[in-house]
Amino acid sequence: MPDSATPTHCPYCALQCGMNLTPLQDGGVAVVERPDFPVNKGALCGKGRTAPAVLAQGVRLTSPLVRSGGTLVPATWDEALDRVAEGLGRTRTEHGPDACGVFGGGGLTNEKAYSLGKFARIVLGTSQIDYNGRFCMSSAAAAGIKAFGLDRGLPFPLEDIPKTGCVILVGSNLAETMPPSLRYFSELRENGGKLVVIDPRRTKTAEQADLHLAPRPGTDLALALGLLHLVVAEGRVDEEYVQERTVGWEDARAAAMAHWPEYVERITGVSVPQLRETVKLFCEPEHAMVLTARGPEQQSKGTDTVGAWINLCLATGRAGRPLSGYGCLTGQGNGQGGREHGQKADQLPGYRKLDDPAARRHVAEVWGVDPDSLPGPGRSAYELLDALGTDIRALLLMASNPVVSAPRAAHIEERIKSLDFLAVCDVVLSETAELADVVLPVTQWAEETGTTTNLEGRVLLRRRAITPPEGIRSDLEVMHELAARLGGEKGLEKGFPTDPEEVFEELRRASAGGPADYSGITYRRLVEENGVFWPCPAPAAVHDGSAGSQDSEDCEDASLDALAGADDPTRDAETDAPTDGTDDAVHPGTPRLFLDRFATPDGRARFVPVSHRAVAEEPDEEYPVLLTTGRVVAQYQSGAQTRRVDELNNAAPGPFVELHPRLAARLGAAEGDPVAVVSRRGRAVAPARITTGIRPDTVFMPFHWPGEGRANTLTNPALDPTSRMPEFKACAVRVEAVRS
Repeated sequence: MPDSATPTHCPYCALQCGMNLTPLQDGGVAVVERPDFPVNKGALCGKGRTAPAVLAQGVRLTSPLVRSGGTLVPATWDEALDRVAEGLGRTRTEHGPDACGVFGGGGLTNEKAYSLGKFARIVLGTSQIDYNGRFCMSSAAAAGIKAFGLDRGLPFPLEDIPKTGCVILVGSNLAETMPPSLRYFSELRENGGKLVVIDPRRTKTAEQADLHLAPRPGTDLALALGLLHLVVAEGRVDEEYVQERTVGWEDARAAAMAHWPEYVERITGVSVPQLRETVKLFCEPEHAMVLTARGPEQQSKGTDTVGAWINLCLATGRAGRPLSGYGCLTGQGNGQGGREHGQKADQLPGYRKLDDPAARRHVAEVWGVDPDSLPGPGRSAYELLDALGTDIRALLLMASNPVVSAPRAAHIEERIKSLDFLAVCDVVLSETAELADVVLPVTQWAEETGTTTNLEGRVLLRRRAITPPEGIRSDLEVMHELAARLGGEKGLEKGFPTDPEEVFEELRRASAGGPADYSGITYRRLVEENGVFWPCPAPAAVHDGSAGSQDSEDCEDASLDALAGADDPTRDAETDAPTDGTDDAVHPGTPRLFLDRFATPDGRARFVPVSHRAVAEEPDEEYPVLLTTGRVVAQYQSGAQTRRVDELNNAAPGPFVELHPRLAARLGAAEGDPVAVVSRRGRAVAPARITTGIRPDTVFMPFHWPGEGRANTLTNPALDPTSRMPEFKACAVRVEAVRS
């Protein structure tokens, strides 16, 4: 590695692959392999390799823009910031604090997510803050909290996957969404383990499986219940484990027994022999895992669906044991950390609950404010966007592009257009930024330092490798300047440092004693140890009683003692070996959770009884087909950045509609012909891609593109009652040939 190389991490998905950046003569950087980072060991996908292209001149924004005469024109920073402060301040004065909304993103660093939540609550005084991670992992988070008392995407490191006996992968196409992770599953099979993939499509990931189940979209809940029914019927329940480490089994068992195999086959389309084979593959090895992704989670019953898969793990003794367990494959780059530190509508830093008095007192003390001054929980992401232009009159948006990514996107686009004022901070001029009154160009990735938390719960340090172009500021600087303008004589800007390490030091204090305790993590440790797994309390961390269960309905608060490895800072979390035994012993972090007990008051996991119910919008005569959505390997999320990279566009130039040959024949559509997909919310047109790898009753569209091929024009905003996750993965549509 050249002496001038900077070790850092990819700006895209939650693997946060390690990479080195080497400077180029033109002021840019080149990506070089970084084999020392354990997650990817040097491997990178095309998005990671081409990430510097987004920072090139002519691609990224280099000047603030303000709307003048209906168009966006360059402006000075003072002019742009003054206009943002005036727009937000006027709205707050005329309509009250909650008329100001804040919308964040799962790509923000921990420091920026933390500061954004603080800015909303103490500068604007608004409760109306949420982020696009609500669209990604919220159902799995809610189910994990109900069952285990804690949400961390994976309760074990990725390195455990090849050592287990079987993995059931539900609703994930890792070969395209996280390509470097596929090696763990290849190693699993090389070691004799089995891979079961559950997906309505025969994806590149499904092609690697020992068994592929293709259920009808939206029926994953019934499928999991049918598998649990067979576990009971075949005498495969781990009775000793259930007795010693869980509660609520009888009710969950009764619910599962109402879902007999033939009934489940009729609902899902998965045959009874396949159900039995899945149970055999999962139960016969000593160790096994269930991993879910957006497929089962992005449903109006996503929390119950994930809960059913967790119940399967609990009944078979697969949770809280080495090389076994349930895990969620977090999607966005900082989707895990982004939901831990305060930009979510109902949470404070450290994954504390906003309606918990002890949590409010702790964070308010760190912030130097009265706990009673903190607003309560606000609207979830879709509900916040749906209220734009009515209850919410002004919006500050960072690192998100809801014009493309939100469900019922045409409606959300109209809501955004109806705002009195919109300010957007971004690295590129996204489709949402094009609608703004002010656009602020901010640093990203290689131009700034900050921490992220990957899907394993491993906190990482991204390091600045290049100087940003003149005229670019960081999101931290934006919040500092806005706090100065909006805080009057209060000097609020002092609470918004521009140095990311200074922000992280405050985040450590704010998270201390919380479920996501970062207080024992420092920048120095992140460099020296290649990341640290939370929870990682400081030796003298004060536990305030708000640290355990996050489920205010089902559990009382519990301490961090509920987490394996975090109960005694003189013991190593992986080996259980003592450290030096001194009062100042450094906590090693917690790669593996729940090995001794779960994060509930009594240390037991909770079975949650659930039953199958239909998707919010079943097919009918007018809309006889189900639409499901997802990603392709060469694009990322709303495509705001990846659609600006030539190599990626050459590989994936635009949207398409994947459909079965039988459906194509009924339409008279050939490969590449334009077809229209129509739902109750709108119409999208894209070329047909005909394949036997999809169910005849289902069509698939990727969601990366705007315009007439925008998949989210069609999707249903029906919300999960617990997580408030929209039902992206199943809605009723009809498909029409487009005649010239």
